[in-house]
Amino acid sequence: MKIFPAIDIRNGKVVRLKYGDYDQQEEYEITPLEAAREFKECGARCLHVVDLDGAKDGVTTNYDIIRQIVESTDMFVEVGGGIRNHDSIKKYIDAGAGRVILGTLAVNNLPFLRDMIQIYGDKIAVGIDAKNGRMAINGWKETTYKDAEEYCSRTGLLGIKTVIFTDISKDGALEGTNLELYARLVKNCESDIIASGGVTRLEEIAALRDMGVHGAVIGKALYSGVLDLKKALAVARGEE
Repeated sequence: MKIFPAIDIRNGKVVRLKYGDYDQQEEYEITPLEAAREFKECGARCLHVVDLDGAKDGVTTNYDIIRQIVESTDMFVEVGGGIRNHDSIKKYIDAGAGRVILGTLAVNNLPFLRDMIQIYGDKIAVGIDAKNGRMAINGWKETTYKDAEEYCSRTGLLGIKTVIFTDISKDGALEGTNLELYARLVKNCESDIIASGGVTRLEEIAALRDMGVHGAVIGKALYSGVLDLKKALAVARGEE
């Protein structure tokens, strides 16, 4: 299983939100590039980078910072936040991003999503953000009527290789992740599942690994020191 340390960027700074609430933000002194380099030094080979300004406003506000991370670290970087047109997708992929995450766009424009998959293949991932079982969009500010798990069960039919599934009720709370949810998703979805939201303990990483989850995004637990990245990587590899 792969570990994706998370770097959420707002106003050029590394932050973490609680429950996806922009009013419950914790800001860190480390810069996004410094965070990426530290994660790499610990042995991480993948990163999960989100432009929070972009997610809310629909523009790639922090593109230059993210491009610098991609170019300077030589890591596999999946990028999300505000990517809602072909130009934005192409810009990130041309910059070297390993994968572009479409969230709001995947909900609102299915024909366009199919077109992008046709062009870019597995470089297109879908981010499913679940709030009370429904898909949330526009930086989690708006909850749709679409059932998140049901949508996830159909992603394989759409040709989507990877789904990053976030349980918003767990995100940034350091209270643990929703293991039962991910067990259902692995069983019912053909796409590779990356678990996001509340991953806090080594035991959870082992459980996600054993149930067949493809990857796990870890954020607040790393920044707060609750979880050691080197140990998390070892557990994900089945070495501990």
